[in-house]
Amino acid sequence: MSPKDDRATPPPLPEPLAVAVADSHTHLDMQSGTPAEGLARAASVGVTTVVQVGCDVPGSHWAAELAAQYEQVHAAVALHPNEAPRIYLGDPDGWSGQRRPAGGAAALDAALAEIDALAALPHVRAVGETGLDYFRTGPEGVEIQKESFRRHIEMAKRHGKALVIHDRDAHEDVIAVLLAEGAPERVVFHCYSGDAEMAKLCAEHGWYLSFAGPVTFKANQPLRDALAVTPLDRILVETDAPFLTPHPYRGRPNAPYLIPVTVRSMAATLGLHEDELSAAIAANTARAFG
Repeated sequence: MSPKDDRATPPPLPEPLAVAVADSHTHLDMQSGTPAEGLARAASVGVTTVVQVGCDVPGSHWAAELAAQYEQVHAAVALHPNEAPRIYLGDPDGWSGQRRPAGGAAALDAALAEIDALAALPHVRAVGETGLDYFRTGPEGVEIQKESFRRHIEMAKRHGKALVIHDRDAHEDVIAVLLAEGAPERVVFHCYSGDAEMAKLCAEHGWYLSFAGPVTFKANQPLRDALAVTPLDRILVETDAPFLTPHPYRGRPNAPYLIPVTVRSMAATLGLHEDELSAAIAANTARAFG
């Protein structure tokens, strides 16, 4: 088998967790196989709940429909921070898979209205992933991202749903917008990427930090330092699958069944037995997503 072939091969099933946990952020619509197969594989290793996250209008409809079909699936619906500028300004390079002309404020309003309607559904547990992303969107998109973020915050508060935040290269601005708008009761920083000082600040506000595969990477000691200062009752775990596969499978396809790999790495960092960490994560996820 060539290295390239190996990168396409899904990692093996890990040893099951004795205490069941949830994958607090995944994209089953981007993974190979059917959702039923992915959920069954996850359940076989003790991952009995997943939060399926929408990034655009079609993906959010898909998440809501899946959650209506499966009791073990919670839906989160939103326009991803990179989606809002592409609706408003257009998508000439087809990054989103849809070559769209500029739609302006009217198109953004229409998309947000669809997300708002989905957010009212009982099986939709969260509004997200929303926030700010300065890695992929240039300066021309910043104010559009901030406006979309503010609208999602308002939506989460009005519907009484958790807010799931995507924060990439935008830590200070994400927190500034959250505090200026007034954060919802339940806030989750998906794929937390800040440092220990930011983790302490988030904990002071009672926000949840969800750790993904990068916390297992050897070079990411600052991220493990952030995990170490996060209160046990604020820690979540996620895959963000099919992305961010944990060590030692980095670069291969990720899926919810790999959560035990990340949980065991996190338990080692915290000096906890994996069962103790799993029990905390399960309780935290239930609280965060209602």
